[in-house]
Amino acid sequence: MENRTYVQLGRRSDLGADCSSCFGLCCVALAFVKSSDFPRDKPAGEPCDNLDEHDACRIHPQLRDQGFKGCTVFDCFGAGQKVSQRTFSGRSWRDDAQVRDEMFAVFPRVRRLHELLWYLDEAIALVQAHRDPSPWVDAFEHVRELSDRPAQDLADLDVDAAYDSARGLLVEASEIARAGAETSQRRRGARVPGPGSDLIGAKLAGADLSGATLRGSVAIAADLSGATMRSCDVLGVDLRDADLRGADLSSAIYLTQMQVNSARGDARTALPEGFERPSHWTYG
Repeated sequence: MENRTYVQLGRRSDLGADCSSCFGLCCVALAFVKSSDFPRDKPAGEPCDNLDEHDACRIHPQLRDQGFKGCTVFDCFGAGQKVSQRTFSGRSWRDDAQVRDEMFAVFPRVRRLHELLWYLDEAIALVQAHRDPSPWVDAFEHVRELSDRPAQDLADLDVDAAYDSARGLLVEASEIARAGAETSQRRRGARVPGPGSDLIGAKLAGADLSGATLRGSVAIAADLSGATMRSCDVLGVDLRDADLRGADLSSAIYLTQMQVNSARGDARTALPEGFERPSHWTYG
């Protein structure tokens, strides 16, 4: 049981993973494919070989060393404990075949809803100093109510519709937060990447991306070392293996711990308050 973890994200403890209150759902319900992130295939609904009888990971401290890098960049945003303890009232998938099927169908939906809650919570913090946050608070409470519904309702829920209804508010909050943070490069007329950019392997070392919108971009293995990314919207940006050594992400908008975990950084990388520095980063 020593390999159970707790990860708090943002300002709400209910949006962070409490593995000690979960039945190892991410290790069972979800599939993974042999790749640079996983050493072998695992079908959805089949327990990972590393999951013990107490729903803990046998190799948690050695996940990266043993090829399970994908596990170290995943977070359920608190959906695991909600589904385990609230939606199914503490009944485990191990005890009942019907619970097993329902739980595995519901968990991915609640996980997406909790991720949306995390973004909306961030949006509330971004706007509350500038205008009435009521529309964002109302959206948060609506999504929270969806995530609290019974299993049968959750199984039929259109989660994409929930995201679609909140997308405009997330974009608006970003625009409010980025107002006045125009980059020096843009002022000089330099081209700055925009939403949905292909930044795979891009050479952006030392770039001033303050106030930029990289939302939805793919920046796998991009060189962002020494880049200034204050008030930079990174919602959904794929930062796997991106070089963030010496970069300033101290006020990056919609940055998640998962994105940080998937990248490379060092002791000079500036992160928002409350974020953890991954153990695989360099500190020499």
